[in-house]
Amino acid sequence: MNIQKLSETVLELIRRTSCTLPPDALEMLELYKKLEQGGSRGAMAMDLIMQNIQMASSHSRPVCQDTGYLTFYIKTPPDMDHGNLRQGIEKAVAAATEKGYLRKNSVDSLTGKNTGNNLGAGTPSLHFQIHDGNLEIKLIQKGGGCENVSVQYKLPAAFRGKLFGRDLNGVRACILNAVNEAQGKGCAPGFLGVCIGGDRATGYATAKKQFLRKLDDTNPVPELAELEARVMKEANQLDIGPVGFGGKMSVGGCKIAVMNRLPASYYVTIAYMCWAFRRRGVVLDQKGNVMEWLYHAPGEFETAAESRGHFSMPPGKIVALKTPISEEQIRSLKVGDVVLLTGRIFTGRDAVHHYLYTGGKLDPIRNSVIYHCGPVMQQDGKTYRALAAGPTTSIREEPYQHQIIQDFGIKAIIGKGGMGDQTLAACRKYGAVYLHAIGGAAQIYAECIKKVNGVYLEQFGGPESVWDLDVEKFPAVVTMDSHGHSLHTEIRGKSDQVLDSLFS
Repeated sequence: MNIQKLSETVLELIRRTSCTLPPDALEMLELYKKLEQGGSRGAMAMDLIMQNIQMASSHSRPVCQDTGYLTFYIKTPPDMDHGNLRQGIEKAVAAATEKGYLRKNSVDSLTGKNTGNNLGAGTPSLHFQIHDGNLEIKLIQKGGGCENVSVQYKLPAAFRGKLFGRDLNGVRACILNAVNEAQGKGCAPGFLGVCIGGDRATGYATAKKQFLRKLDDTNPVPELAELEARVMKEANQLDIGPVGFGGKMSVGGCKIAVMNRLPASYYVTIAYMCWAFRRRGVVLDQKGNVMEWLYHAPGEFETAAESRGHFSMPPGKIVALKTPISEEQIRSLKVGDVVLLTGRIFTGRDAVHHYLYTGGKLDPIRNSVIYHCGPVMQQDGKTYRALAAGPTTSIREEPYQHQIIQDFGIKAIIGKGGMGDQTLAACRKYGAVYLHAIGGAAQIYAECIKKVNGVYLEQFGGPESVWDLDVEKFPAVVTMDSHGHSLHTEIRGKSDQVLDSLFS
């Protein structure tokens, strides 16, 4: 097989996977969007999500800035050289990173150094299977936010004070508890891949592989088909809603598989995929020619997508904020306020928060706004341009955030999924708010970035560096205010009550 031709095809596969959602996922989001109550926070989130999807497609830029961990599932004819295939795929991954279809996401776990090309030990992840047929390559891109809320349980287990045994009702309890724990941290509405049984390693691998199934298929095992439908119905009664704002759509799909197990072990493994359901595939002949694109609508890429260079806010009351923000302005904000922020902000993620918490210095951020974000940046000479810039999950910064608010006079934190009691107390004491951006809306927020002023702490690597940004009309919702109120606590309280009723 011609490796160059293979590499070019895989590059196109990565572009399609990163920048466009497959038709079945898009149809599911469009269906549930219609169910959200007009004027609600959930409806606003779904409106911006759908606009973001269209913008990403029309500009061939990542739907979400976290382009995720790349997992390739490869079926090959018996005589095909796997080494050559790996070489061609890795070449495509490096090229996709250079072009901005992928964020620089491969980090050495010992040194913390980013490889800069998404290649390294275990990245990308390639799973080969020999079969009697043509070469088939499927790709799943799964970001860190949804990966972090994936979970594995052992039955019997107790949830909400009730014991569940080794049966399908116990499996149901595990799945519903996982959805309730995820809340908005994994960019709800989520999609679930589930494995019953196996060992710890095969449980996670099999659960993740369920994302290769079409969302509208029917499980061939009747009792599993019934359980999948029941989980969908009950999970969407939790009222977690889009990005955790409350609403009708908390889960968009549930696919369950079964593996044999050891007598002593009964694992239930749940892989969680965010609303940015990135999964595509391709079939090639022996010469490397494309025979079929998988998860593909007829004519999908044959005509140019409608160009979208901007977004529009749904109707409703909006608070305009401009940096620097005074304490009086901060104290006037209440949970639920929709904000459009203009001015200077700074990105900051895990490495930066640890650095500042342990005494590191970064004077430019004083009395400013921190955005939990690892953007995809493109460099042109000495200037940078943001290609994708949505929020990352904030709860990872909970151990540090309260101290940083105090030490640096931070007025606002922007992120997704909410934060905990320490941050809420610091917001109340020092006069700060948490602004919830729309998880995964990487193109909307990239459009809001009008200038990249510079970058600090580059030693932490692209996504973890501090980017100094000028933004204009940056949309977010106040979900933690300076008066001790938290929308996340409110939503969690309601979903806990629903879960209690479902478990009774």
